[in-house]
Amino acid sequence: MKKIVLASNNAGKLREFAQLLATFDYEVLPQSAFNVPEADEPHCTFVENALAKARHAAKLTGLPALADDSGICVTALGGAPGVYSARYAGEPKSDERNNQKMIAALQGQSDRRAHYVAVLVFVRHAGDPQPIVVEGEWHGEIIDTPRGAGGFGYDPYFLVPDLQQTAAEISAEEKNKRSHRGKALTLLIERLKLNT
Repeated sequence: MKKIVLASNNAGKLREFAQLLATFDYEVLPQSAFNVPEADEPHCTFVENALAKARHAAKLTGLPALADDSGICVTALGGAPGVYSARYAGEPKSDERNNQKMIAALQGQSDRRAHYVAVLVFVRHAGDPQPIVVEGEWHGEIIDTPRGAGGFGYDPYFLVPDLQQTAAEISAEEKNKRSHRGKALTLLIERLKLNT
């Protein structure tokens, strides 16, 4: 199997990527397996943060690297939390506090539209002049009361309208087909087939 280092220590992301890429003969290893510290994410866009993370992991491991920068963008909040989704309520990171802050910010708002965004960047090496960059979106709406035990992050509050279930209620297989990350990974795999 071809080895790729995932520029993340997020167990949920690692599980999703490992599942989706295993069928294509890729072994996804977390950067923590190489003692790679988390990269800084100083940028205001998903693509710039993902590229910084991928180059950082590739440089410190010598392996091809895959980075994801993703988050949820809520229309009534001007796109927030956006790139700050993981740390929306500050440090230390807390899904519970992030969700509480989002729901509080939406009080009195009738527009509950939101979408997840995932930007994936694959670099063959740290100085790769032509990284593969793909993006996926998953549209839904925010509900006030969490539902479901699956997923992570904002999933219990993210309602998928045509299913009338939250992202935390649907199966992993269904989520992989529909999600921002699943869509981006499908595009990435198509590009990897052409470019590796």
